[in-house]
Amino acid sequence: MLGKVTLVSVVASLGLATVAWSADMPAPYDPPPSVPISIQSEAESGGWYLRGDINHHWTKFRGATYITYGTDQVEPGTNGFTWGKFDSAWSLGGGLGYQINRHLRTDLTFDYWFKSSFRGSTSGECGGQPCVSDDRSSYKALLLLANAYVDLGTYNGVTPYVGAGIGGSYVRWSDLINDIDTGSFRHRGGKGWRFAWALMAGASVCLTDSLELDAGYRFTHIHGGRMFGYADLAGPGYDRGFNVHEARAGLRYSFSGPSLHCAPQQQPAFEQVSYEPAVYKP
Repeated sequence: MLGKVTLVSVVASLGLATVAWSADMPAPYDPPPSVPISIQSEAESGGWYLRGDINHHWTKFRGATYITYGTDQVEPGTNGFTWGKFDSAWSLGGGLGYQINRHLRTDLTFDYWFKSSFRGSTSGECGGQPCVSDDRSSYKALLLLANAYVDLGTYNGVTPYVGAGIGGSYVRWSDLINDIDTGSFRHRGGKGWRFAWALMAGASVCLTDSLELDAGYRFTHIHGGRMFGYADLAGPGYDRGFNVHEARAGLRYSFSGPSLHCAPQQQPAFEQVSYEPAVYKP
């Protein structure tokens, strides 16, 4: 009888312990549903544009040297122009560009500079006597540049900018006419490609959503090169390059969509994504 009582007591104790342990167990984990939230998107898409420009430029002559020969000279000597200057001239240009975002853009441009007349003078000896020459020529050029610009913000449809470019220029001199006391001589003009770089500043004005008027200033430096060839104991001659100041005006047309500067500014877009909150288990 005592054995049965003991067995019943043990079973009862185990049952109570099981109930207590079950009460201490955590409830089964049921993760909360994902919550949709909105994220603001401010991405800007750029676009391609075409440009056309008309320019008026002033060229500064930086000097030139040439080789002289004489019957009393064993080696050729070197002489230089006493002075020289260019007339102002016009140019036309165009290009293809890409507006990266509201503040950065880049383009490839070409400009044809029409004839700029040159007048200069040299001094030396003619038959043992001092003499001064009167020299006349002109030059034309084709300028190719790869440019980058920083647009400084748009204010009531006006966008100021600064920029820089690098490239090359094909310079073609006409024949140089050299008049001195002993006669008139013709030197064949030089031609060839030269290194060039430029700095720009200006502003664009919105005319429509896709069309902007661009006006500004450009400084262009063209390295030196062949100016004229040999004739009558003188030549060839080499100019030291040009510094060119340009007043520019033109149009930029955004053909892949409205310009970022001129289109009505839209509210930032919102994108919905699913977010699952972190849950910490006890």
